[in-house]
Amino acid sequence: MGLFSKDTTPLAGVDTVLADLDGVVYAGAGPLPHAVESLNRAAADGRRLGYITNNASRTDAAVAAHLRELGLSAAAEDVVTSPQAAMRLLAQRIPAGARVLVVGGEGLVVEVEKAGFTVTRSADDAPAAVVQGFAPEVGWTQLAEAAYALATPEAEGGIPWIATNTDWTIPQARGIAPGNGTLVSAVHTAVGRLATVAGKPEAPIFHEAIARFAAVHPLFIGDRLDTDIAGAQAAGIDSALVLTGIDRPKQVLAAPAGARPTYILTDLRELFEPYPATRTKGGVTTVGSASVRIDASPDIQILSVGDRAIDLLRAGAAAIWGSGRQIFGFRVPEQLYADPFRA
Repeated sequence: MGLFSKDTTPLAGVDTVLADLDGVVYAGAGPLPHAVESLNRAAADGRRLGYITNNASRTDAAVAAHLRELGLSAAAEDVVTSPQAAMRLLAQRIPAGARVLVVGGEGLVVEVEKAGFTVTRSADDAPAAVVQGFAPEVGWTQLAEAAYALATPEAEGGIPWIATNTDWTIPQARGIAPGNGTLVSAVHTAVGRLATVAGKPEAPIFHEAIARFAAVHPLFIGDRLDTDIAGAQAAGIDSALVLTGIDRPKQVLAAPAGARPTYILTDLRELFEPYPATRTKGGVTTVGSASVRIDASPDIQILSVGDRAIDLLRAGAAAIWGSGRQIFGFRVPEQLYADPFRA
């Protein structure tokens, strides 16, 4: 979707704010700086708040309770989870009440049972499908059971395999840890087949949120280009990438066409600030007081660093994205992808 603001705030005209959780609202148990206050301000201005998470380790009720502890007003129905999206996929592929091998934690087990399926942890119980989601306690035993159950390819009569998500990493209070994608990859390596993915970046989880919250002009906020921003773009909605989580300036500059946010934010306070328009003239791209130029070398030249680091990043991204070329085709000055944005 790119940067097409016209000096209005990212929230202008927005009736529903949809936020990812890990890396946007919190990291581990604690809130990220300025996130709670900013979301509460958006709600006080009359906007609906909803939360979309790929993390399958907790129930929607548990997530809502955590959000309330942080100071947000949230109920279970405000949280759309990847296990909920997974259940919609399962309902299309196996009989009602069928036995499902669950690789994951309470958040996934509860949704499987709510959907009317029977939970098993053993491939010996002849499950009709495998559903896999992240939980800190998932280990070799659960992954091995999934591999045993999935030994036969689905095209040859094997059972479906649904993954709630394939995020490679997950932000935690102590740093970045392996996510569900690494666990799904372990099973894939053993069985040589691919899972069907229910959560971001697939569009259905966004469509569920839009319908649930009756959103007319939603804005989705995420910290990952490959899941959050790509998913919002697939669903046809505006997005904001906030630099409080996984993806950093290098990833922003290199973002492929299908994963470019409408807005790039340092933190959620910038939701309420006028977002400077991107202006291009004579080969020079300017955002705020920062400007860059791509010459014939092809070098990217910083003409003005401006008075805000975020505007320099925005200008660099807009110039590269607008060139129609990939970042590896340029010589990029180190200052352009410096990372002063960590909290």
